[in-house]
Amino acid sequence: MTSNDLGDFLRAHRARLRPDDVGLASYGARRVAGLRREEVAVLAGMNSDYYARLEQGRERGPSAQILEAISSALLMDDAAREHLFRLAGTAPEGERPQPREAVSTALRQLLDGHANAAAFVLNPANDFLASNALADALFSPFETVDNMARMTFLDPAARSFFTRWDRAAKAVVAGLRHATGLDPHYARLQELVASLAEESEEFAALWSSHTVHEKSRDGKELLHPDVGHLDLTYQTFDVRGAPGQQLVVYHAVPGSTSAQALALLGSLHATRSRENASER
Repeated sequence: MTSNDLGDFLRAHRARLRPDDVGLASYGARRVAGLRREEVAVLAGMNSDYYARLEQGRERGPSAQILEAISSALLMDDAAREHLFRLAGTAPEGERPQPREAVSTALRQLLDGHANAAAFVLNPANDFLASNALADALFSPFETVDNMARMTFLDPAARSFFTRWDRAAKAVVAGLRHATGLDPHYARLQELVASLAEESEEFAALWSSHTVHEKSRDGKELLHPDVGHLDLTYQTFDVRGAPGQQLVVYHAVPGSTSAQALALLGSLHATRSRENASER
C-alpha cells in the first residue's frame, strides 16, 4: 500500500458525496468534486485543519472517536468503516496469521461433494487453490483459470461470460480492497494489485476509487458458450483452520432453467474429460 492510503481513502469517499446527500446547502460553482474538507470537518465536529492534516498524511493515529465521526460524516457502510479503522491502525490486528495456500484433503472432498454446484477455494488475492469438476466446466471459456481478478480484467472471455461485466469488475476490486485492509503485508496481494494496475487501465481506475465491499452472497448472471444463460447465486464461506481461504459456491434454484443448464454443462464436461482421457 502507499504511504498515505488513509488520505487517499478519505478523499475518494469525500468526492462521492454531494452537499445535499448530507443535508448541506450548496452555493455557486464548486472547484472540487464532492464535499469540501471544511464541510467534512463540520459534519464530523472537528477542527478543519486537523481533518486536512489527516488527508495529507501529516496527522497519524487518530482516535477511535474521530474515526467514528468521520465514517458517519462520510456515510460509510460497515465494510468501509472497518477498512477506515484498519488503515488508521486503530482496529485490533492481533497476531493475524498469513493466508494458507494449501487446501486440505477434507476440503477437497467437500468440493467434490457439491455435485450440483460449482465450488472452488480462493485465497485473499483471488487465486484459485482448488475447484470441483462443475467449477472447471463453468470457467472453461477462460484461457487459464488461475486468478479471478486477472481473468475478469485481462481475459477477453470475461466480457461475454459476465453479462454484467462492469458490476463483476467492481465487485472484484472492492473485494481486493477489503482484503488489503485485513492483510496489508500479504506479498501475493500486493504483487497482484501492482500487476493489474499496470496492465489494465480499467482496474487502475476502479482501484483508485477506494470502494470496499465484502459480499458473502449475491447473484451472478453468466453466459456460457455451451449452455447459454445462467442465473446463479453465489455464497462465500470462510474456511476455519485455513486463514485467508474462502469457499465459494455457485448454485441455481432447484428445478429452474439455470439448474438444468448447469447439470447439462456438468454432463458435457464429464463426457469431454472421458474422451480426452481415452485419446491419451
